[in-house]
Amino acid sequence: MAEIRFPLPDVGEGLTEAEIVQWRVSPGDRVELDQVFVEIETAKSLVELPSAFDGVVAELLVDEGATVEVGTPILVIQTDASSGMSSAGSGGAAAAAVVAEAAPEPAAPAVPAPPAVAEETGGAVLVGHGSSGPARSRRRRHPAPGGAHEHLAAVPAPPAVPPAQEAAASGTAGGAAAAAAAAAGAAAAPAAPAPRFAEPSVPVLAKPPIRKLAKDLGVDLSRVTGTGPIGDITRDDVIREASQASVFRNIQTPDLPADRETRIPVKGVRKAIAQAMVSSAFSAPHVSVFVDVDASRTMEYIKRLKASPDYAGVKVSPLLIMAKAIIWAVRRNPTVNAQWTDDEIIVKHFVNLGIAAATPRGLIVPNVKEAQAMSLVELATALEQLTLTAREGKTQPAEMQGGTITVTNIGVFGMDTGTPILNPGEVGIVALGTIKQKPWVVDGEVRPRFVTTIGGSFDHRVVDGDVASRFLADVASIIEEPALLLE
Repeated sequence: MAEIRFPLPDVGEGLTEAEIVQWRVSPGDRVELDQVFVEIETAKSLVELPSAFDGVVAELLVDEGATVEVGTPILVIQTDASSGMSSAGSGGAAAAAVVAEAAPEPAAPAVPAPPAVAEETGGAVLVGHGSSGPARSRRRRHPAPGGAHEHLAAVPAPPAVPPAQEAAASGTAGGAAAAAAAAAGAAAAPAAPAPRFAEPSVPVLAKPPIRKLAKDLGVDLSRVTGTGPIGDITRDDVIREASQASVFRNIQTPDLPADRETRIPVKGVRKAIAQAMVSSAFSAPHVSVFVDVDASRTMEYIKRLKASPDYAGVKVSPLLIMAKAIIWAVRRNPTVNAQWTDDEIIVKHFVNLGIAAATPRGLIVPNVKEAQAMSLVELATALEQLTLTAREGKTQPAEMQGGTITVTNIGVFGMDTGTPILNPGEVGIVALGTIKQKPWVVDGEVRPRFVTTIGGSFDHRVVDGDVASRFLADVASIIEEPALLLE
């Protein structure tokens, strides 16, 4: 047997420390190759660490909630000396692991792993240490005939086992007698056909964001009638149901805690946010501009997209049109999609669009890679997936690196406008305010229109005032008339 002291690895983002959030194993548990055994929080995100060894957990060296430096041993695994980390793909983890030979034991004949297994796993690879080998494909889904959700309405029941086979399988004399009696009964009377389908309760069709909204508002989805294209429950359905209930249920104010104060340690994501905001605010001279926009045509456009079969199952929101408008305006004003260095300005001819997302662990800014090459449907899907992953706390460090320009949707919090701080490394950020009906002058007459305020902050070292103004005016023109995207 050998004891392996597993060090905290560098997960490939150049960080020096991380917090142990949750252990997935306990002393005495057996861990297998590539099994996730701990969840850590870096300065950017939550990361799951897979085991690079087969063995038994001997000791957990670090408590949950503790912050440790990269290279510090966090776990002791007992494993066979002949087994352990595969030489192919182990990378720096093999060199970092400290192996201490324990008392010798009688050697058992080594059993080589089947070639198929070795080929599938491709070696034990830690996050940030070399290649992970060929990706494993998911189980293929077979579409149900008649629609995307028809398979939810009828669940096939397990095949009925004839009494004769069940009795014969028992292997007892009583079972044989029962089988004979069952066979005689079957000959006397025809057997009733087995039911083809079970009779489950009607499923609730709702996307994860809708389910979360219903939970926050205290709405029972089983009591809501869906008005979506396939009978699914929409955001409007949930809000309508919530408005029919007591509004006071959702505005209860909790009592003050008994303790006079709460102390929150500055670490992890919160520490990284503070450092990034201070660095950005005091190193890049910000200039901000604002513009009010009639977004009525955008709201009509969104309504038509929601009714289109091409967008069934895809979240369509004003943020989608705003994202497309920013990508379009970047082509006309490329210097807002740049990076400042002390020696040069690097103008990016691609758009990795950052989306500022509020999560339970703080504000993070993942970005949609190569957004300029996406269709509207592809962009909508990417935005939805990015948002869900961020709210679940599963955003990976690579998804927050390489951004070129950012959009923040403060309208979801009821805010009209704001002065956002630049994401470090970028020179432009756009804020979308709330969209609501206001009096607006149209052809000399005051009419109710959907109006929003768009704001933007820019690094004045790179973006001059005229460029910032033209860029924001271009974004506003798309919000006012989405048909310009057809150019």
